[in-house]
Amino acid sequence: MTTASALIPAAGSGERFGRGVNKVFCEVAGRPVLAHTLAVFESCEAIDEIVLVTRQSDIEASRKLSGRFGFAKVRAIVAGGDERQDSVARGLEKVTREIVAIHDAARPLVTREIIERSIEEAARSGACIAAVPVIDTIKSVTDGDVTGTVDRSNLYAVQTPQTFRTELIREAYRRAYENGVYATDDAALVERLGKRVTVVPGSYDNIKITTPADLEIASVKLGGGEVRAGIGYDVHALVEGRRLVLGGVEIEFEKGLGGHSDADVVLHAIMDALLGAASLGDIGRHFPDSDPQYKGISSLRLLERVNGLLSDAAWQVMNVDAVVVCERPKIAPLASEMSRRIADCLGIDPSRVSVKGTTTEGLGFTGRGEGIACQAVATLGRP
Repeated sequence: MTTASALIPAAGSGERFGRGVNKVFCEVAGRPVLAHTLAVFESCEAIDEIVLVTRQSDIEASRKLSGRFGFAKVRAIVAGGDERQDSVARGLEKVTREIVAIHDAARPLVTREIIERSIEEAARSGACIAAVPVIDTIKSVTDGDVTGTVDRSNLYAVQTPQTFRTELIREAYRRAYENGVYATDDAALVERLGKRVTVVPGSYDNIKITTPADLEIASVKLGGGEVRAGIGYDVHALVEGRRLVLGGVEIEFEKGLGGHSDADVVLHAIMDALLGAASLGDIGRHFPDSDPQYKGISSLRLLERVNGLLSDAAWQVMNVDAVVVCERPKIAPLASEMSRRIADCLGIDPSRVSVKGTTTEGLGFTGRGEGIACQAVATLGRP
């Protein structure tokens, strides 16, 4: 299999999107648009490295996103220029492979098949674009009046990736700058050299998110599929000589929870809910208290492992809701920090994690301060 670099320009101003933010950081189906796009290239065996080009002000956010979702193939994050062409030119300086697939960050519905076809064709012909035949009738219009019907038999709607031998596209860019030429796509610069550009089949689903309406369409397509819910419940006794950890947050308290690990009752209930939704058993099966490697371990680390099991089974966490049952300590002041830490482990936005507290009005073991309980509900989705 021929392998290649992916160059992902994500430095657009998003003026037509109209929300005053870089649209690739808008969330759709539980993840930012950019994360969906990068995930396809990360999972594609034909891609060896990813060069991401973004606005200077978004570099840190891009770096955090890459780390949060584990995109190991992102080898460089580059500040873009004033125009898309300037951004791609800067990205090309970091590309190290002989073939490069240039793909808009705002096209999260691209498939591995399209990417692989493009790479194989570019290795053969030197330059290719993904495109689909125009299916609507096309009219030429002047001053609001129809002046003719255009023959659509040879018309194609151009998409990305546009894939090239790296030296060819670098030469095309060099010549374009020498002549002061700016084009609307990369292939046009290769065409100026008189070089052949071929077409590989794209997909009508491979839309570019330009307006909020496009985001809604992508949400439907990315969010479709199977949805499951799971319930988790856990209880630990409060004992002397232990630190108290709830939801990944260490709390100053006169007692802690007894258990083999850090006994984080909140995370244990959440893990059981997640594993149950995916039909993957429970935490006792995966992290038995008879195994010394888990003695005193942070439950945040265990939650990360559970998230890995979910990812391996193609599940994506949609939301988590947990209720902590205790008289003391008060949960409300700590809930936001718990949600943030849980969300970081699961690679989702904190707005998708709810942690809240309740009491039993002095009744039962929690009311007497003998222990803390937690119940959690989790929802998973996958294509």
